[in-house]
Amino acid sequence: MSQNDKLKVLIIKLGYSEVLDSGTEPVPSLGDVLRSTVILHAYKDAHVSWLVDEKAAPLLRSNSYIQRIFVYDLTSMLQLKSERFDTVINLEKVPGICAFSDTIKAWRRYGFRFDPETGTALPYDGAQKVIDISFDKNTKKRNKKYWEEVIFEMIGLRWEGERLILGYKPRGAVLYDIGFNHAVGEKWPNKAWPMDYWKKLESMLGNEYTVSWQKGLKHIEEYIEWINSCKMLVTNDSLGLHIAEALGKKIVALFGPTLESEVFVRTGRKLLPESDYDCVPCLDSSCFQKVSCMHLITPERVYDTIKSVLKK
Repeated sequence: MSQNDKLKVLIIKLGYSEVLDSGTEPVPSLGDVLRSTVILHAYKDAHVSWLVDEKAAPLLRSNSYIQRIFVYDLTSMLQLKSERFDTVINLEKVPGICAFSDTIKAWRRYGFRFDPETGTALPYDGAQKVIDISFDKNTKKRNKKYWEEVIFEMIGLRWEGERLILGYKPRGAVLYDIGFNHAVGEKWPNKAWPMDYWKKLESMLGNEYTVSWQKGLKHIEEYIEWINSCKMLVTNDSLGLHIAEALGKKIVALFGPTLESEVFVRTGRKLLPESDYDCVPCLDSSCFQKVSCMHLITPERVYDTIKSVLKK
């Protein structure tokens, strides 16, 4: 099939708004961009272009399912407005980006559009559930579907276990049994498991397993190489969790303020706080409790879970 015979698809996912959350940020969510790559399985025979923020572009480069990557700037916008596509999928809820997406010539559209009356983002058919989940915490908490299931439904398809697709392919070997992915972004500081718990866990593991602490955060390729060098990742809810899932690593994931039911872990376990807090998950970036819920996941539980997952 020649390029001219292929379905021509544009995906707009910069990372400024997370698909299932209400906030918008000038700093892109790299994890949300990576998670969005799961829909590429639906367009593996198409000619796919992807508009993305410069900081997230390394996650997509060398992805065999993407023929063109456009970094979000004026030149890219002018070119895309002058082309015609069979399908445009806009996964951004930022009103200005929705307005730009609406100007692109296309036969079919999924995701979000601009409402000129209210100046807000509205859903196309199939994306109303995403809006409901994003803007109502109770609806979000009741949602029991994985993130991947919801985004596939947005484009009228059914998710059948397809993986996220990393563009960058790590070259290094597996060197460590366990990686400690301890850092979290500035947006959600309360997602972090306490540092003294990480140190206690390391002492409990002793010489039983080789341990490596998080590396390469300033360069995404180095970060992917570090995760690839670990047989298992112990991680907060963060970008590293999604990279590990894309690489097929064993995972022990620690959740507190965010919703674990949206996150698919193929091989491993998700641990939640053992508490009587009625606020978990709060879905807030700050905590009002004297003792945060992340303190209620003990190093002993994590240690036992590590041993159980590594034995499988």
